[in-house]
Amino acid sequence: MEGLGPVLAVVVAVAVLAGAVAWADAPAKLSLHGGFVDLSAYQHGGRLVLDGLPLYGSRDPVTGLRFTYPPFAAVAMVPLALLPGWLATALWTAVSVGALAGVVLMVCRAYRRTVSRWLVALLTVGALALEPVWQNLTFGQVNLLLMVAVLIDLVGSERRWSGVLVGVAAGVKLTPLVFVVLLVLVGRRTTAGRALLAFAGTVAIGFLMIPGSARAYWTHNLIKAGRVGPPENSHNQSVFGALTRLFDGPPPTLLWLAVAGPLALAVVVVGAVWWRRGDRVLGTSLGALAMLLASPVSWSHHWVWAVPVGLVLWEHGRWAGVGWIAVFVARPLAWPPWGDRREYRWGLVEHIPGNAYLLAALALSIWAVVKLGSRGWPALERRPLPTLTNSTV
Repeated sequence: MEGLGPVLAVVVAVAVLAGAVAWADAPAKLSLHGGFVDLSAYQHGGRLVLDGLPLYGSRDPVTGLRFTYPPFAAVAMVPLALLPGWLATALWTAVSVGALAGVVLMVCRAYRRTVSRWLVALLTVGALALEPVWQNLTFGQVNLLLMVAVLIDLVGSERRWSGVLVGVAAGVKLTPLVFVVLLVLVGRRTTAGRALLAFAGTVAIGFLMIPGSARAYWTHNLIKAGRVGPPENSHNQSVFGALTRLFDGPPPTLLWLAVAGPLALAVVVVGAVWWRRGDRVLGTSLGALAMLLASPVSWSHHWVWAVPVGLVLWEHGRWAGVGWIAVFVARPLAWPPWGDRREYRWGLVEHIPGNAYLLAALALSIWAVVKLGSRGWPALERRPLPTLTNSTV
């Protein structure tokens, strides 16, 4: 534990700050960006499970939000429902920042043998400047936890239980099922099978614990894409969101599938090639981008995968890394007028910053293809990290 001191200090500091904010009264708290509203909705879902009430028939009395995740996610949130808001906020934030530090550590170790604990702490603090990361923390979202779970399964060496975390992540949010496709493409079919079995287990748990709500979700709520918010909102950085803004209304389903389906599949295939060539982090990150492109709704806080992508690009080319990070720090999607359906009044120029994350993902995918096709492409050099201390983690 001594070697992790700087990282733990960052985790504790952010957690204490989050708990202090949550200690304030609700109006003041909700005036902040995010206001931990999603965490409150998670707690509400857990309370509904404890009280034996329908999961999808009410709104959180604090935020007015509905619980929109699969039934297993509500079961998993039961422990949060037993805690006061300030404590749940502090613990959830601490675990999320810890997951972020874990992501930084895994990515760095994927390219180098040793990593300075101080550098991990500094990179973790720096990552807090990225809009998807701070939005994830201030909303109290689960995305950082899902990301570290997926990276453990796909970047780490093969284990007996490899794939289980991907399946559990898909049980919380369905979109990680994209990684099952990636696992099949890279030849890890056994791992993909474990992921599917784990996902099936989460579905079974939902039916066992809350059968009525489980039936409601899998027969009705699943196909209601608009249940999580207005798809035209600029913070929805998915193909569906971009088409909705472009056509001043949700596109026909066939049009969306015709654009998003082949595009996402192509990105997954490129990711599989990179994974097979030895760069598992970039391959997995491209799979994540395919997931974000294909999902009907990919809110900006879902784009926490910008962190591992930024670290990977820094390894392959400094300017590419700087450019990528700049996009997610500057938050161009909020530059044009947004909210209250104002996206429908955008001109052509406004669509460019308004779809910044989506366009950045497409640019990265093109870069990845060009890089693969370049002749004499050298193996990624293991360059030493800046030495801030002799201690490593």
